[in-house]
Amino acid sequence: MKSMFKKTMLAASCAVAMGGISQSVLAADWLMIQGTEKPGQSARARVWGFIQAQYQQDNSDANAQGTYTPPKLIGPDLESRSAFNINRARIGVRGTGMPLDSNVNYFFLVEFGNNAITNPGGSFAKITDASVTLNHMKEYGRVRVGTFKIPMAEEIYQGIALFDYVNFTEGTNQLLLERIPNRQYKNNIPAQGLPVASSLNGFENSVAAARGTGVQLFNTIKVAPTWEVGYSFMVENGNGINTSDNNGPKDRHFYFNFTKVYKGVGPRRQDWKTFAWYTTGKRDVNIRDDSGSTPTYAFQRFDRTRYGVGTKYYKLPFRVTAEWMRGKGVIFQGPHKPNYILADGVANNAVGPGTAAFKVDHFSSGLRDDAKATSWYIEGAYIVPKTKWEFDLRIARFNRLEDSAGEVEFKNTTVGIQYHLNKKSRIALNIESRDYKAIGSNATFAAAVNNNLSGVDKRYSIQLTHIF
Repeated sequence: MKSMFKKTMLAASCAVAMGGISQSVLAADWLMIQGTEKPGQSARARVWGFIQAQYQQDNSDANAQGTYTPPKLIGPDLESRSAFNINRARIGVRGTGMPLDSNVNYFFLVEFGNNAITNPGGSFAKITDASVTLNHMKEYGRVRVGTFKIPMAEEIYQGIALFDYVNFTEGTNQLLLERIPNRQYKNNIPAQGLPVASSLNGFENSVAAARGTGVQLFNTIKVAPTWEVGYSFMVENGNGINTSDNNGPKDRHFYFNFTKVYKGVGPRRQDWKTFAWYTTGKRDVNIRDDSGSTPTYAFQRFDRTRYGVGTKYYKLPFRVTAEWMRGKGVIFQGPHKPNYILADGVANNAVGPGTAAFKVDHFSSGLRDDAKATSWYIEGAYIVPKTKWEFDLRIARFNRLEDSAGEVEFKNTTVGIQYHLNKKSRIALNIESRDYKAIGSNATFAAAVNNNLSGVDKRYSIQLTHIF
């Protein structure tokens, strides 16, 4: 099935939403919308933003010991199976330097919601985007400098205010959002009873949120009356947001799309876009080694690579989306495993100190350069003509530590209904069926993981979004 999916990916179709301006069924050229302003037409400063308020309920059961792990609890606090939350509350300003120079534009955005950006460290607000774009030689390429979204998979690159589902797929959540490892090693956090004794989120830094600080060369070029090509090359620190670089190597990101425009202009157009992307870099992680009589800690450097392809189609009344992606090295294992290790050496090897086997890794570590994960999803919608109703369906698969003794498989099916109150306000209801289990060849490891994954059940979500 994986082979068939890869071969037919570029023949599938999809659609996407425009971020922060109009209804979620509208397609958009995200390179230009997020990085530029219309010359001579944009204000010097335009305030904008959005609020998302939600309620989620997880129907999962506790494990045999009566305790819970993160897949069964509501984030970002991971302390309850049901919760109301203001998961996003962002306000920003964007515009141009006109009348001084309309070839220079800027983009600034701050997050006030309760999520993986603000929750670590108890911060009430974090800057997510702060960039300046130079358009002086736009015939050859535009240059963007600062902190901003990295062009990659459509699910995460699109404007989140118009994302058509409440939660990301597991592939996007675990491969692309990226949790930044703690600077000092921190042990795994065991499953907890309710109420939890300690936070199950062991990460001390904000999630990277698919953003980086660096410089980007990009542009979208019309190659025919109804065809255009977009490209991006970006170099950045590879250390998330609100932090400086913590090692020498820089991340490199490549992105390309080819789009057929059917109708309309700007954010309201209907189109079909096919795209590919590739990102690579290094991560320094503090590792615990128990091979001696006492534990030692040292930084090790690991390769982190992500790449994918996708295609999307939107032409009323249908939307269809398909994406495939793969990750190698630094594979996220969960918020309760802040140094990317599935289990400590003791649990993995069951031998004593002073032996070669008594150490962190080996089959279970998501840090290894040969650790792999593959994700794909297909989603679609029917937008009922002359009404405010939209019906969504998404099927997603994610295999973590693929082809290893520690492989875990995630299967998700999400049924959604959206009611668009107006062009800037909507209500989304999701019912997500989940089947998570360890399928690797190590029976002892699989049994331990499945003890915690057994009982994962449906998750219900309702979310109100308002854009201003």
